Amino acid sequence: MILKKQEMGLFEIDLTGPDGNVFYLIGMAKKLTKMLNERRGAEYLNWDEIREDMMNADYEHAVAVFEKHFGHITILYR
Repeated sequence: MILKKQEMGLFEIDLTGPDGNVFYLIGMAKKLTKMLNERRGAEYLNWDEIREDMMNADYEHAVAVFEKHFGHITILYR
């Protein structure tokens, strides 16, 4: 499933498909960080810290970090 914006403002990502690989999640994390920082008018999230944390361990850790920072605007399907 391709990332799509839902009517209520949430994004959906199917982790069982091609969008579920760690490189896609890191790329989406970068885009969402930029989007949230632009909306807030300041550096609300630090991209370097998020990227480093996502790459610090295994896939499940990367997903957990993604959910921690972006779970309020995304739905991850497993």
